Amino acid sequence: GERHVAGEPGREYEIRLRNRSSTRILAVTSVDGVNVITGRTASLLGSGYVLDPRATVAIDGWRKSMDEVAAFYFTALPDSYAARTGRPDNVGVVGVALFRERAPVMPMEAERRASAEAAAPAAGASSDSARAEKRLGTGHGRWLDSGATYTSFERESDEPDKVIRIYYDSRKN
Repeated sequence: GERHVAGEPGREYEIRLRNRSSTRILAVTSVDGVNVITGRTASLLGSGYVLDPRATVAIDGWRKSMDEVAAFYFTALPDSYAARTGRPDNVGVVGVALFRERAPVMPMEAERRASAEAAAPAAGASSDSARAEKRLGTGHGRWLDSGATYTSFERESDEPDKVIRIYYDSRKN
């Protein structure tokens, strides 16, 4: 039930996302436990890419600005962006958390929801180093042109509708 990809050191790669739904979705994407947009440690509440209905996006690197990214490439774990920034724990994993967009609320519906929420009770808070040297990670590569724009998006829920994990390493490993 897991997805695995064999990588080759030095080879660049991209992450392709496709929205098959008829509504916009937010894809909070991380590589090696690092958010691909912000460079911060990955979090479900982090920034992501908004995909229009039936749209596809290719994420080809770590976002450096609204116009450029640093290419993803397979590299030895110690050279990975995550390891070089002190966060090697999730190296070898591409993660995507997908969120649906909250539907616009009509004025009468907003009043009904507010009164229902006021009446509802509050919810409670709920290897060794030799092996590591041989594992693959993702490097912080050459800069590429890759335009993006800001948009607004309100999540339907703080919990993702779906989480996708793709594990990668060398074919040998």
